Amino acid sequence: MRLLIMALIIVFLGLQYRLWFGDGSLSEVVQLTAELELQKKKMLELEERNRKLEAQVLDLQGGLDAYEEKARNDLGMIKKGETFFQIVSPHSSSTGN
Repeated sequence: MRLLIMALIIVFLGLQYRLWFGDGSLSEVVQLTAELELQKKKMLELEERNRKLEAQVLDLQGGLDAYEEKARNDLGMIKKGETFFQIVSPHSSSTGN
């Protein structure tokens, strides 16, 4: 009987070791869960970026309006007959103060 109890204690300690320190231990599961959440957040950000890029590609394929908007915003271009006004704030100066 005593031998059986000792064997059961050894088996129990062996199982406890695997639970806390072995492969698939609780600390490893917690770490992998945190990594999974981080990867999910990155994936959502990348999916949103992909949706924006896809919409931009479709706009560019669809017509000249997207090209015109891009030229106006990025290059500062204007159409013939339009007048460009630049408003300078009074706080900016060319002396570099």
